[in-house]
Amino acid sequence: MIVHEKGVEDSWKECMKRLMNEDGEWEHGVSAEVKGGGPAGCIEIGGVVAALKKMKGHGAPGLSGLSVEMIRATENVGTRWLLDL
Repeated sequence: MIVHEKGVEDSWKECMKRLMNEDGEWEHGVSAEVKGGGPAGCIEIGGVVAALKKMKGHGAPGLSGLSVEMIRATENVGTRWLLDL
């Protein structure tokens, strides 16, 4: 167990170094393109609406900062946005 602040800091740095693979080559100009079809191409607006109805309300917002209630309140705009994602 590490109890000294410097030891904890060094441990975190080593862990993050392994996670981020700083030793390896990495191109910072990464790009991606949207491919049509696949499983995501099968999702329809009705599926998004059904999923939103099944979700419990009054929960904490996700990483986007949006809660289920906020998305539901937008009606078709929010469901379209989710479908486009």
